[in-house]
Amino acid sequence: MIYIKLFLVFFKIGLFSIGGGLATIPFLQEIVRKYGWITSQDLLDMIAISESTPGPIGINTATFVGYKTAGVFGGIISTIGIVTPSIIIITIIAHYFGKINEKPIVQAGFYGLRPAVIGLIGAAAFEVAKISLLNIDEFVNTGSLITLFNLKGIALFVAILYLMDKYKKHPIVYLIGAAVVGIIFKY
Repeated sequence: MIYIKLFLVFFKIGLFSIGGGLATIPFLQEIVRKYGWITSQDLLDMIAISESTPGPIGINTATFVGYKTAGVFGGIISTIGIVTPSIIIITIIAHYFGKINEKPIVQAGFYGLRPAVIGLIGAAAFEVAKISLLNIDEFVNTGSLITLFNLKGIALFVAILYLMDKYKKHPIVYLIGAAVVGIIFKY
């Protein structure tokens, strides 16, 4: 039964996360809230790993969640679930795209999707910032405003922004540097 549930949940994510990548994060956050298969920290770690390694966030996370929930076969089923809608849609689009691409209604539809994708990515960025830069649970427990902010996370964020602006290196340099600093801060 868990395999069917994993497939259907990730099929839905694959079907409705137009824009892929970061657009899947709000759906993945729903998994944390609704099913408890992973924690918010697991999701944040998976986003960081997925952004640092080859492969889309959604697929990497689907594999991780499936594996953590139901072992290797769960990982395979979850991955198949998230990619199946794309395969179906791409097959249909490839068949008809040449015929309908220039139609004004199709152009208008693609134009209308852009703000929705930007909104999903913005919501995902807000949620990641909230988890990595704020300590909401700590603030609720103590009521002290100083505990609201994750000072290490904010310092790392500001330092990376400064370095990226000043040195203009390839993004992988900053990803590796942030990972090393994150490991040092963690321990």
